[in-house]
Amino acid sequence: MTTGISTPPTPRARPPVELPARWPWLVRGFRKYAVRYLRKHFHAVRISKAGATIPSGDDQILVAMNHSSWWDALTPIALLDEFPRDFEHFPAIDAVAVEKYPFFKRLGFFGVDPHSVRGAASFLRTGEAILSSPNRAVWVTAQGRFTDVRERPLDLRSGVGHLAARMARGFVVPVAVEYPFWNERTPEAVIRVGDPLDVTAFPERSGKEWTARIQSALAATMDGLAEDAKTRDPARFRTLIGGTVGVGGVYDRWRRLKSWASGKKFDPSHGGAEA
Repeated sequence: MTTGISTPPTPRARPPVELPARWPWLVRGFRKYAVRYLRKHFHAVRISKAGATIPSGDDQILVAMNHSSWWDALTPIALLDEFPRDFEHFPAIDAVAVEKYPFFKRLGFFGVDPHSVRGAASFLRTGEAILSSPNRAVWVTAQGRFTDVRERPLDLRSGVGHLAARMARGFVVPVAVEYPFWNERTPEAVIRVGDPLDVTAFPERSGKEWTARIQSALAATMDGLAEDAKTRDPARFRTLIGGTVGVGGVYDRWRRLKSWASGKKFDPSHGGAEA
């Protein structure tokens, strides 16, 4: 029997979002490889003592980084020990890079197409699914392109703010990174953690408002790091990974021989012993 009243169609249930794969044994292996690679190519990886600390609880964390170099995909490895031990990390990178380096798909990386509406929607769905559970962190290079550390305004992509607006709990943590040359042949990788932003303190903040707030916090963190870095003073930093020191080759072997002949301890660094 028909009633003459049309029944609205039942909304189609959205399929669950498949989380990026993380193979623990591969994650551990890649982390060891990355540390060795950073040691080889940097004088040291350091974190500013004047910066904030990573929240110590099990709340979800959205890390918003600047994006100045290819190294931004590896440098965060040095920061992982600053997080609680049982955290799972999920970096968002350009979808082209994921296809170029397919092993990233087993390390928790997930691809983002920053040039399409579909790509933005996929990023938000995946990020929201990851951050729906505790002990997880999503890493985003929020500028979405390689940008000089001195460029202002930062012009962040809006996706990071819209993801923050969808978080029910947790923190947004700005992280600044740059790669200055000081006194050695190899550069420094220096990092500063900005003050965490508690998402529960601003439940009504829109995605646009969050983007502006994150942009301001990240710019302040980058400015603070620049002040630290231009002093060239290792005492303002804590060393996370010690790296390559000296010139190497025949020259350093000759310097070592001279030190041995004079009864002095050989210091391979160009600038002498660090503070």
